[in-house]
Amino acid sequence: VQLVESGGGLVQAGGSLRLSCAASGRTFSGLAMGWFRQAPGKEREFVAAISRTGGNTDYAGSVKGRFTISRDNAKNTAYLQMNSLKSEDTAVYYCAARYLLPDLRVGVYDYNYWGQGTQVTVSS
Repeated sequence: VQLVESGGGLVQAGGSLRLSCAASGRTFSGLAMGWFRQAPGKEREFVAAISRTGGNTDYAGSVKGRFTISRDNAKNTAYLQMNSLKSEDTAVYYCAARYLLPDLRVGVYDYNYWGQGTQVTVSS
């Protein structure tokens, strides 16, 4: 499975960005998807996850109410809509895919495939 993120960039605090993760190499609807992020000097942390059908989601407390994860199985793409961005959201954002059950997992080692990451920088 290949995962390619896009949509990162520089944004002012309070602004919005939408990240995309295009998947190939395996039936996308057979993969649960997640987003993680890693700030300089910190460990990679869970941001959001979505089930295979898109019917269930999970979020880290720090982004709940501001970020929305979604997917379009017809386009083999997952998304992360990020609103009300804060300086502490600055990080490299990674999408990840998981083929085992259950769908919604928050651990780095729960995911089988990873993208290369996209930088998100929020200026205050």
